[in-house]
This record gives sequence, structure tokens and C-alpha cells, in this order.
Amino acid sequence: MDLTYEAKYHQLEEQHWWFASRRDAVYDLIASLQLPHTAAILEIGCSGGPLMQRLRAAGYLDVTGIDVSAPAIELAHARGVTNASLMDGAALEFADGRFDVVVASDVLEHIEDEARALREWTRVLKPGGQLLVFVPAHAYLWSEHDVVNHHYRRYSRQDLVGALQRAGLRTRRSSFWNAAMYFPTAALRLGRRLVSGPVSPIKKEGSTGDLRHFSGPANSLLLWWVKAENRLLRFFDLPLGVSVFALAQKPA
Repeated sequence: MDLTYEAKYHQLEEQHWWFASRRDAVYDLIASLQLPHTAAILEIGCSGGPLMQRLRAAGYLDVTGIDVSAPAIELAHARGVTNASLMDGAALEFADGRFDVVVASDVLEHIEDEARALREWTRVLKPGGQLLVFVPAHAYLWSEHDVVNHHYRRYSRQDLVGALQRAGLRTRRSSFWNAAMYFPTAALRLGRRLVSGPVSPIKKEGSTGDLRHFSGPANSLLLWWVKAENRLLRFFDLPLGVSVFALAQKPA
């Protein structure tokens, strides 16, 4: 991740509607698994630890986080999230079969060797354990935001399911996420491409992509809207969105 973007990310991650609503979706999906509070949960790409804090507050006793960013882990520790460690998400330092659930929200697209990462995530799952992965959707939405974030790819639903299957996992569910922003995002990014041409692979100086601070009312409205969508995900999958997720299981 670009250092300028990362600094702004950590500044906004607790309250910004995008990050808060995605954490809400992830938490809701974990809660739907009806795990015992003793279940071992690993968050890959834990950043400053807000999801870990929520899981601990909900009573989960064995929550571990890792991140490749030293500033992210320092921030997590400063927030009292002590069980967070500096570690490469594609080279985990955990024993085989350590976790009941592995969560990776917007991580896989940052790792060049996708297959290696998924093998590692599968390795540390217990037999019957589950992997929850969120990734950015649709290659045609590629933009400067992806360049700033050092993404290697965006995913179709079939791309993500296929990658999980190749890692030996059985996909239990897959869906798009954040339909509310699909049409505005598509219009903005495709419009920019029509005007300015193909996206440059070179980051512009000082750019933070599409990460913007929103005023209180605007942020609250967007957060409310996407959280309402998250409740719909309890009952059915979304046909479109700017992200896609999958819940997959390691064979027992």
C-alpha cells in the first residue's frame, strides 16, 4: 500500500463509512456462523485492529491479527489490541490447523502470488474451518485507486470462486457487496477513462485515489445505507456491487 494512502487510511478507518460498513458486513457474516466464543479467529490484514476490537467485545476469546505494515501493528498495540503481529499474509508463522475461521478483507488483491496466499490460509485452517474473503470487483473498474493501493487484480465472482476451489476449498456462499455505490463508481471510473484514456500504472504524486473524508451527515447517511444492505445479505446474495466476497470451507 502506498505510504501516503496508508497514513490517511489509518486516520479514517474507524469512522469512515466504507471501512465501518465493510467491518459490519464481515462481523455479521462471522456471527452468522454461530461459532462458540472459544473459536480461534485469524484476521489477515488487521490494520489498526478495529474488527478485532469488535470481535473481542462480542465475547470471542481467541482473536489473532496480522498485518504486513509496521505502522498498522503499532497502531493496533496503541489501541490495546495486543494480539496483533507483523507478518506476511502469504507466509504465515502459524501451525497447521490452528484456526476455525480466517478473515481477509481486501487483502488478496495486494498479493502477487494469489495461489501461495490461499494455500497458506487453507493450511492454517482446521479441517472444516472456514475462510471469508472480500476483494474488489470487476476488472473494468480498474482505476488510479487500484494503482495507489498496489493492487494486482480485481475479481469477478467466478474468479474468486475458482481461486478458492484451486486451493482445495469448497465455496459455501459468494455474493457482491456494496451495490449502493456500484453505479456511481462505474460512471465515475468509466467516465474518467473515456476522457483521460487508460489508467497509468504510475502513481501520481500525493494521490490517495478515491479515499476521501466525508462530512458527518454524508458519512452517516452512506454508513446507514450500506449497513441496511448488510442486513439484506442475511437473506440473499446481491447481484452487483463494487466488491465481491466468498465464504469457503476446508474439507473435513
